[in-house]
Amino acid sequence: MRENVVEELQHVQPHDKTKRKMLDILKRLHSEEEEEEEDSMDEDGVDSLSEETIRKILSGDQISFDDLSAEERKRFQRALASGELSKMIEPWDPWWFKPSARKIRLGQEGNQLVQPINEESSSQSLEDGEESSSSNEIPPGPEAPLPPIRKLSSTEPSPLLPVHLVDIIYSYCFTLRLYNGDWRSDPIGSSMVVLSISLVLGHGGQPETVLEALSHCLEQTCSPAYKHAGGLRFGIALVDDTVSILSLGTDALICLLCDLQRLLQGAEKEMRLEKGRMPRRAEIKSQLKLARRKVYFMMCWAHEQPDEVWSSLAALVRAEKDIAVAHGESKRYAKSAEKPEGTGKVLIEEIQ
Repeated sequence: MRENVVEELQHVQPHDKTKRKMLDILKRLHSEEEEEEEDSMDEDGVDSLSEETIRKILSGDQISFDDLSAEERKRFQRALASGELSKMIEPWDPWWFKPSARKIRLGQEGNQLVQPINEESSSQSLEDGEESSSSNEIPPGPEAPLPPIRKLSSTEPSPLLPVHLVDIIYSYCFTLRLYNGDWRSDPIGSSMVVLSISLVLGHGGQPETVLEALSHCLEQTCSPAYKHAGGLRFGIALVDDTVSILSLGTDALICLLCDLQRLLQGAEKEMRLEKGRMPRRAEIKSQLKLARRKVYFMMCWAHEQPDEVWSSLAALVRAEKDIAVAHGESKRYAKSAEKPEGTGKVLIEEIQ
């Protein structure tokens, strides 16, 4: 089966129609970003707070996002996306970029290895608090052994699972970056983000190519609901995150999927404890349960794959990212290459 997966990856190439769709999406997203940048420059001189907001600040009242006016919210979101607020928030260092992420080791059955702690190592950990905390930042793997995939399904796994995994990894990275690494602060909210970004987990989709999977994720990232997070540039960085995680290998992927499973379980638990009425409660609970099962199935499938699958998949994702970046550069060049007469006609309208 391993050889089949690697072979199938060679056929998971985008069709012309899918390529055209991706180019159209990128074209629209670049145009929207350019318009927003111009609007932002026009409004730079108007950054005073409303009298009501100033009154609350002076009286020592706490201010939530909902207390801001529509204009104040826009400016706050722009400041958040541009990084102006980064000095006020301790930046989160993604676990997949840590040196320890390359040393993740799970048992032969995919479960977390038990590491005995003696008194000497325990006291040493207390002295070296930094080291201890950095090792804890890697999400732990499953506590129980993972069953063979044949025990979960009588049919052969879909050859499109590598593509679906790209969608899931991107959605996980998006959510963790949006929550500054702390999804536990709001399990329900973070799970809703995962479901909204992921075509596979939240929309019942089955993308057939890496390009199709990334197109949906990038489109959601640049949607009105999330474009304050950074827009297309943020989306491209998340594609880099996806490549980095794939390059870490099977054990790191299992830890990621296990953390995502915990996230979804946390949301389910919080919903059970939630006393107030929640719109679409039954529907959301059903979505969470289905998504959790998909993640577990993906975890068991990933455990049985060879490293060649991940290196091939990472190469495909990297290639699509390079195309997207090149398209963005061509659009910037096209904008600067307008005729001197000021007719507004662009010399290079689109690069195929």
